[in-house]
Amino acid sequence: MSKRRKSQRAAAETTPKREKVRDVFVPRPFEGLVDEPEWIALRELVPAASAPLRLAPDLVTEFGDRPVTLATVLPMAAPAMTKPDGRVFIGLQRHLQSGDVSRDLAEALLCALRAEPGGQVPVPPLPGPGPRLQDVLVDGPLEIEMHDGFEFWLDPGAADDPTVQASLERANAAVYPTVRLSAAKAAYWCQVPEKAHVRWVLPEEEDAALDALARLGAAGALPLGDDTRFAGMFRAHGRLVPVWDLPERTPAGEWEEPVAQFGKRYAEALADTTPLDAAGRRARQGLLGRQLTLR
Repeated sequence: MSKRRKSQRAAAETTPKREKVRDVFVPRPFEGLVDEPEWIALRELVPAASAPLRLAPDLVTEFGDRPVTLATVLPMAAPAMTKPDGRVFIGLQRHLQSGDVSRDLAEALLCALRAEPGGQVPVPPLPGPGPRLQDVLVDGPLEIEMHDGFEFWLDPGAADDPTVQASLERANAAVYPTVRLSAAKAAYWCQVPEKAHVRWVLPEEEDAALDALARLGAAGALPLGDDTRFAGMFRAHGRLVPVWDLPERTPAGEWEEPVAQFGKRYAEALADTTPLDAAGRRARQGLLGRQLTLR
């Protein structure tokens, strides 16, 4: 063996091995949170929204009662950021993530709390075992504020900087009009080029929700009204999200009553626990064949 290879081998033997972090997939990362469907909607459906969060008592004791804001997305899809006054933001939609979104968000929050206010917040892509959202927050309904753009990122006067303004304009250009409907929790209207949609994160277990939708499908009761179409559904974090295609020019407010009426039909179908008949089974198979790809 050459001197060089001996030297490399000796160096390898003396260098401590980096501990490998094992990723774990959690299909329902928001399970147990009061507003689980809204957490899913903000992560998967909504371009620009925010909501205040409350730190768990032990974190208040350690870091103080610092204001924390949940954001759909942060600049450059960062996982977290801090402001010079100590405010903390965590982003739901980010570039790097593990198989447990709840663990990722909790680690981003803890990293932000430990960071210097106003400084960079380094967050590991694979945080490993540790506290999750359910451990670091006081749970409760989300007080969601919808935004037309991302100005909520900025401190007063920051938009006067031409570079910041240009970056903000690029980010805002990607925001499509989205309205949170009051007719059902976690139901959102959105307008994309040439069409509009209603998308609703259902709170029930997948099998129960699918059976209820199948009953409605067999009865021809899936559309929201004339000129609408049940486009299909997708799965997101262990919940079903049905999607309807709507006329492009009909305002969001016009869909409150149709969604409310569908909610009543869905609740009635959900309460029926008898086995699906042949038509219901065919409808169920048809729904499974119409699963959409998110985004």
